[in-house]
Amino acid sequence: MNDCLFFGRNKKPKLIKNESYRITKPIQFENENENENENENENENENENENENENENENEKQIKQISTRNYSTIFLFKNGKAIEYLENSNENPQKIQIEENIQKVTVGNLNEAILTKEGNIFVSSRDSIYLLTSNQNAYGIGSNGNCELGFDSETLKKTEKPILMMKNISKIFSGNDSTQVFFLNSNQELFSCGLNDYGQLGLGESRKKEINIQKLTKIQNIPKGKIIDIQCGNYHSIMLIENENQNQNPKRKLYSCGNSRCNGLGEDESTYEFTEIKSSLFENDDNILDFSVGSYHTLILTEKGKLIGFGYNSNGQLGTGDTKKQTIPIQIELPKLRFNGDISNYHLSCGFNKSFLYYSPPSFSNLEEDLIKLFRRKEFCNISFKTENGEIISAHKLILETIIGQDENQIEKLQEIISNKSIKESNQIFEIIYSNRIINPKLYEEIEIDMNLFGSIEEKMKELIEFEEVKDIIIERKEKQYKFPKLILIMRSELYREKFLSVTEGDSTKFTDYSELSDKSFQILEYWIYSNQIKDEIQITQEMIDEIQIGIDYFQLNQTNPNLFDLLIRKFNN
Repeated sequence: MNDCLFFGRNKKPKLIKNESYRITKPIQFENENENENENENENENENENENENENENENEKQIKQISTRNYSTIFLFKNGKAIEYLENSNENPQKIQIEENIQKVTVGNLNEAILTKEGNIFVSSRDSIYLLTSNQNAYGIGSNGNCELGFDSETLKKTEKPILMMKNISKIFSGNDSTQVFFLNSNQELFSCGLNDYGQLGLGESRKKEINIQKLTKIQNIPKGKIIDIQCGNYHSIMLIENENQNQNPKRKLYSCGNSRCNGLGEDESTYEFTEIKSSLFENDDNILDFSVGSYHTLILTEKGKLIGFGYNSNGQLGTGDTKKQTIPIQIELPKLRFNGDISNYHLSCGFNKSFLYYSPPSFSNLEEDLIKLFRRKEFCNISFKTENGEIISAHKLILETIIGQDENQIEKLQEIISNKSIKESNQIFEIIYSNRIINPKLYEEIEIDMNLFGSIEEKMKELIEFEEVKDIIIERKEKQYKFPKLILIMRSELYREKFLSVTEGDSTKFTDYSELSDKSFQILEYWIYSNQIKDEIQITQEMIDEIQIGIDYFQLNQTNPNLFDLLIRKFNN
């Protein structure tokens, strides 16, 4: 079980056995509600390979995502299949039929949902489900009693099939115990509809008397900056905005609107448009990492590892050690976290009367995004550059040398370019280098001339296979040893990411592979980890496909589109 803390109401059935009805301080959560049928199956399969069973059981305990809403909680585990329903929910997994690929799912009142990598949607009811597809179309399904599907509730009370709500949508937002929904279009315009009895749609003072907003309505007074997330409670909505500033990391701020009835706003007074939540706890040199909104309470996690909360607390869901309501943000004492050095991968999930803080590394979608994510991880940065204002920006020397060449003159040229740029332009330059995408045509042209950046990211990364001097990790399997750069394994395998982030100083740089793959299958995995490709001369057999599917699960590889398994099937069929 990965690091997971719980606090709040503990019942129907108990989330943590042998604990009280109310848990008012964060304690370690262990999943004890295992399916009896799975235990029976394990007894029947005692003669199977013990290592494989242990690995699969471990994957079933590793939480990937938690969705907790009004009365139920859904756990998505790392194997992508194991789902646990608790409290009042006993629904089976559902796959909503729609011709387009579903990219995201969110829900409203009395509901929660998780989208798995296979496209299955796990829900606890059919009230207010919102779908965003890869074609940037937003669909709604379920209840429309408060116009939360963007239609007159007298005309449409409920729908069992997805209906199109809006096109050209980049993000959808809803939330816990809420009957409001927000849509952000490709032009960064924000729209909302649904229940507005407390001004929770952010439409402003002039619209506060309108209880139900039947059509998606544009919000006029949006705070300046990039909208990262919006989460909704019963009487309020909270928005996370990222503002550009002179520091390396853009500053994030929270804004709220709605009614202060249960103090979920973080402010004493109600507001009908999004207003900044201010507190001395949000230090200038700290930043908001994650936040989650329950029905009547809010939790915030900062990059320095501070947990901050406010709102209703009748069941201890704020983790303050009591059940007193908090009208303004207060810091919550946390036990020592297992992955203190990797706070960026902790996440919050708040329900009606309970809260989770859990560790879950991200799964990146492709090699370019893996590189950009690595570029932002300061703990692995080992080369620094100065911008025009003397600010320091850090990067990974190994990746830079792979992409722009090992010649010191190339690094010096890059330093010369950065020294004449602002921190914002410098960040864009590194994103161009790491991803080879034309983010800023003017900057790209300048770098391309000076740095001679040509060729695909995959081709550049393949050079690392032969670049022996940078390989600092050994994987021992049978009688052979394979060397990898630690950074590449951190980037591509969640199994090794967790190994490296949890080891202490002085630990061995050698790891034993228990996956039982053949050498040919392991070499295919090795080549794909570096390049997202399969060598042309490799002859694929059905046995190898079966082996590699086990290997993908064992190493917990961050899959791309098309993923390794799809590439193998395509090559096998050809």
